[in-house]
Amino acid sequence: MSVTAENILLISSLLLLAGVLASKTAGKTGIPMLLIFLGVGMLAGSDGIGGIRFDNPAIAQFLGIIALTYILYSGGIDTKWPSIKPVLKPGITLSTLGVLLTSFSLGGFVYMISELSFLESLLLGSIVSSTDAAAVFSVLRAKSIGLKGHLRPLLELESGSNDPMAYFLTVSILGLITLETGSIWEIIPLFFIQMIVGGLLGWLFGRATVLLINKIKLDFEGLYPVMLLALVLITYTTTDLLKGNGFLAVYISAITVGNANMAHKKSLMKFFDGIAWLMQVIMFITLGLLVFPKQLFPVSGIAILAALFLIFVARPLGVFISLSFFKYKLREKTFISWVGLRGAVPIVFATLPLIENIEMASTIFHIVFFIVLASVAIQATTLPIAAKLLHLSLPASLKRRSMLDIELSDDFKNAILEVQLPRNSMIAGKKILQLGFPNTSLIVLVKRNGKFITPNGQTELEELDELMIMLENDQEEEQIKNLLQIK
Repeated sequence: MSVTAENILLISSLLLLAGVLASKTAGKTGIPMLLIFLGVGMLAGSDGIGGIRFDNPAIAQFLGIIALTYILYSGGIDTKWPSIKPVLKPGITLSTLGVLLTSFSLGGFVYMISELSFLESLLLGSIVSSTDAAAVFSVLRAKSIGLKGHLRPLLELESGSNDPMAYFLTVSILGLITLETGSIWEIIPLFFIQMIVGGLLGWLFGRATVLLINKIKLDFEGLYPVMLLALVLITYTTTDLLKGNGFLAVYISAITVGNANMAHKKSLMKFFDGIAWLMQVIMFITLGLLVFPKQLFPVSGIAILAALFLIFVARPLGVFISLSFFKYKLREKTFISWVGLRGAVPIVFATLPLIENIEMASTIFHIVFFIVLASVAIQATTLPIAAKLLHLSLPASLKRRSMLDIELSDDFKNAILEVQLPRNSMIAGKKILQLGFPNTSLIVLVKRNGKFITPNGQTELEELDELMIMLENDQEEEQIKNLLQIK
């Protein structure tokens, strides 16, 4: 087939469709969707039945960074501050110290069993040192795993915030190998600069995003997602240009936006959920195309040993030492250790040595790919069993219920509040986003002059409006009545 724009579009769309349709198999067989998407890419590649030759790590890295940026943003915008606040300190410790310990322990082990140099072994350890946000988010949510206590927000916070540390370690050690970085003492201050600049700019861009969306009234609602898509990339690229960590900035910006009162918030969150899935499919299929299965066999022995060491030694070591500062039970630490899912992020990071063309880049890439396959195949498929065996899973009746479940359930009538604004109400003429409602409550319906209105943050309330409000708990009722000035 000749290479034309039409043929490229045809092949790309067919691969996307194949990935989505193949994911249907995941629910029936229990095979993680990440493996399905990677498998589609590998089958379509040069060593597979598709015969598509793709050997451009620069393009794969470019697509991977864009995809990871949007996946992190989707995960962050869906993260509620009240849920992560109790686990903020252990989450940050896991994201920094845990990643560092995992990286160095695995690197030391690979150095002992392989022909890689010490720095190359550390580079490999750094590449696979972080848990993958896309893998953790998709597995926990797709399998609807209910966990006791604050385990779930801790796992999601860790997976969303540890990529910056892994990326920093990878780039720094790669700099030592290519002699672009003079010594390790140059790395330490650079780390603090990147994290401080990334965190600060992430918060500032998050606040600016909320302000911009609330103040600018676009003629078409469909343009708001387009604007947010642009703002996400602006956040990443500007932070990177100012020597900050772009991934950290994107994640913090998303958390800031997700916990603010913002117009069109519900539709934007749904939009980004779809974007995150699209990015996952594109990223995994592209990385599947990049790998050459025939080159996996020569490194399979070292890769299997490295994967087992990572799963059973390096990851638990990082978790147990990091959480020794906090009050977690043995079974909780064990489960957190088991949720050390690796996904596309390490494979994206593994393209960095390929682009720099270091001597053992291809070996490192294929070992990383093998480790990811082993991690997803072993850990992702057994998460529900591990939670059950460790007595950390919630019974089905106690899992978090959706707002739709609450609305339709007789047991949760107190989660619906119906009120009518009085005449001459002081809030008449105000927009919903200006009321300061709790983030966990939502005005779902407004009845005005006998007609029903589906509101958004920009909807202006009028006197005698009848409101239907969903609450997460009945303790919010008094607060909302005070805000609406209703006795």
